[in-house]
Amino acid sequence: MIACNDEKVNPLLADWNTPFEAPPFEQIQNEHYLPAFRTAIKNAEAEIAAIVENSQKPDFDNTVVALELAGQQLKRISNVFFNLEAAETNDTLQAIAQEVSPLLTKYSNDLFLNERLFAKIREVKENVSKQSELTGEQKMLLDETFANFVRNGANLSEQDKQQFREISEQLALLTLTFGQNVLAATNAYSMHITDEKDIKGLPEGIAGAAREEAKAKDLDGWLFTLHQPSYGPFLKYADNRELREKIYRASSSKATSGDKSNIDIIKQITNLRLKMANLLGYKSYAEFSLERSMAKNIKAVDNLLNSLIVAAKPVAEKELEALQKFAESQGANFRIMPWDLSYYSEKLKASKYNLDDEITRPYFKLENVVDGVFKLSNILYGLNYELQTDVPLYHPDVKAYRVSDENGRFMALLYVDFFPREGKSGGAWMTNFREQSNVGGKEQRPIVSLVCNFTKPTESKPSLLAFYEVETFLHEFGHGLHGMLSEITYESLAGANVYRDFVELPSQIMENFCVEKDFLDIFAQHYLTGDKIPPELVSRIVESRNFMEGYATMRQLNFGRLDMAYHTREIPLEQDVFDFEKEATKETKILPGVDGDLISSAFAHIFSGGYAAGYYSYKWSETLDADAFSVFKKNGIFDKATAESFKNNILTKGGSEDPMQLYIRFRKQEPSIEALLVRSGLIGN
Repeated sequence: MIACNDEKVNPLLADWNTPFEAPPFEQIQNEHYLPAFRTAIKNAEAEIAAIVENSQKPDFDNTVVALELAGQQLKRISNVFFNLEAAETNDTLQAIAQEVSPLLTKYSNDLFLNERLFAKIREVKENVSKQSELTGEQKMLLDETFANFVRNGANLSEQDKQQFREISEQLALLTLTFGQNVLAATNAYSMHITDEKDIKGLPEGIAGAAREEAKAKDLDGWLFTLHQPSYGPFLKYADNRELREKIYRASSSKATSGDKSNIDIIKQITNLRLKMANLLGYKSYAEFSLERSMAKNIKAVDNLLNSLIVAAKPVAEKELEALQKFAESQGANFRIMPWDLSYYSEKLKASKYNLDDEITRPYFKLENVVDGVFKLSNILYGLNYELQTDVPLYHPDVKAYRVSDENGRFMALLYVDFFPREGKSGGAWMTNFREQSNVGGKEQRPIVSLVCNFTKPTESKPSLLAFYEVETFLHEFGHGLHGMLSEITYESLAGANVYRDFVELPSQIMENFCVEKDFLDIFAQHYLTGDKIPPELVSRIVESRNFMEGYATMRQLNFGRLDMAYHTREIPLEQDVFDFEKEATKETKILPGVDGDLISSAFAHIFSGGYAAGYYSYKWSETLDADAFSVFKKNGIFDKATAESFKNNILTKGGSEDPMQLYIRFRKQEPSIEALLVRSGLIGN
């Protein structure tokens, strides 16, 4: 038998002779990963060594571009592995991730702490700064490369470099474990119901999905899980308040106890980030992180959050007062608790607007929604989509599309993966199996993937989306457009490789179309009758857009404040995490606190994702998207000139220029928070 680390048989190391050079998923086995990683790291190290040993005078091409192109094999393998570790994982993959993480961290540290390599980059930067021989994108690549080295310890003393290595290795493992614990805790819980009276209030489609969930586990009755398409509707519709509380408490205390607890990990991550920031010369991790953002500093973030709190909190409090009165009119003799909010909000929304998710679901068949969003991108940006049947897929639920422009030019391969499963993390995200680039005239188009957790089809019904799921798809598709339309030379600046508080603009601007009648008319038709969504129903959707918006805003600000509380610390966190969170969110918490509740233990965005000291960016980007969409509203939501300007100034540019300059080029002015406040109904027109 030939060992699987032989490059001739390991598919991760071989050429991918597949359509669009897509990953050959059906050939890749778990045992291929570790040998492939080890080989690819060695090859990447050899490429780095060649740059270091080059006797020619360091210049942009032989140093900066050479470094950009080094390690391509390792990037390719990493993209496959970590995308599957998030979307289609198993115990073996998770164990491999724990073993691979230190290898990759060591490789990264060896790269950034290489004195001879950094000296060459510094020499290029010092020489180029005296000339104007580089294009704007080349200057940006040089600046970003130099900054990345500095921010990863290149200027530290030998003693501090060793400490940096240790911290980064620990952080890599801890953040990985945090995410794995959240997934394990989510999968570990289920609520089995056998008495039909306990599912009273649930729509037939939701009950049917729970019945099929139980059937899949060889159980009678109905099974509800902590995956959003199951958990969310149960809280929204189930009349049984005791069971609503039960599943709420299970969700809100995820990963707080047992062998999958994240409590100690939260403290370790927080304190290690602070230690790393201090080592690099910053007072806090937020100060370090925000240096590379549109906001630039903590004060700007605080100003944004405080301004929104002032506007939203009185509105949210009035909303909850009205909801309390409504609940009492429905027979509630108790104060509304977190497990009551969705339930009574949905009933009040139905009362005010004759509208709820079950009224709109029949018009949002998944296939029609996808078709509608594809058509929207065709109208705006000229993109076309062709379903592929010969492209390798990593799961039967996944579909692949060839994306081309109006001239037939190949733009991207797009994967879509819609339904929850035990091997998939919760939430929704856009990722890449390959970035776009065009170095030396060798064009590489991206392979983009959109991963969601939407309502599954059942034996009796197709997948019918709740309105928020339609919004979610538009959001992730906006990220996808950022990747697919990228026209950049260097992949490290391509697509969504931009500042964290700019990256949500392309995604959030797409959500605006969700309440536009002209867009809904394109695709929203009843899945049984084929009738278009009635104009009066569209009107009710538009009217209800700002329903409970004050509360929704405060909920986001609550997350943002909690994130900043962890990362603006200038001393280590020793306090009990439950007490710390309670104190950090006291100004933004609207509903009564519940013993055992903890956001932090499952706050994957900041403890295992890339949003540490950056969760505010959703609201920062909302300011941008509300302001930017006002141009579409003024000129017409399908206006070609507006779309072309947004495409050319934002979507194609990636991180090749300062984001504020890109925005001003599109908008002709800096963004104003007023458009967001007006759109959200927090102030009048």
